[in-house]
Amino acid sequence: MPVMPRNPALSDCSKAGNKSCCVSVKGVTMSLSQYQAIFEVSTRGRGLYEITQEVARQLKLSGLQQGVIHLLVRHTSASLLIQENADPDVRVDLESFLGRLCPDGDSLYIHTMEGPDDMPAHVRTALTTVNLSIPFAGGSMLLGTWQGIYLWEHRVHPHRRTIALHAVGSA
Repeated sequence: MPVMPRNPALSDCSKAGNKSCCVSVKGVTMSLSQYQAIFEVSTRGRGLYEITQEVARQLKLSGLQQGVIHLLVRHTSASLLIQENADPDVRVDLESFLGRLCPDGDSLYIHTMEGPDDMPAHVRTALTTVNLSIPFAGGSMLLGTWQGIYLWEHRVHPHRRTIALHAVGSA
């Protein structure tokens, strides 16, 4: 395997004794730290559950001021979404739309062992996303005025959903 030439603009400054990652790009040195957490969200069944405050709480615990937060919901029948948090009708309309697009009990589905809502939940997740990346600065997420972070539960019955959070940035 060929060895890639080292970029002279990048240098490893870990020799400086910094326990976090330290990178120098074109003479500017920046120390990067990481923070990881796992938290649970209890749902009451299908719907959108705002988790913005919990993510903000985890960011505060990290002590980081600038960087990126990555979120991953560790399930195949729930998803993550950034959406309007001012008017609850938006969430109702989104659920109605996906309900029409992916109806429970459709005879199209073969995978029905876990109930008539299980395969539609997998399709809903495939059409949305299980991960998000959100930049932050000044210790706050750079979300828009009306944006909130949601866990979207696609199953009819209550579940406990696990979300992994990984923040990378500088203090």
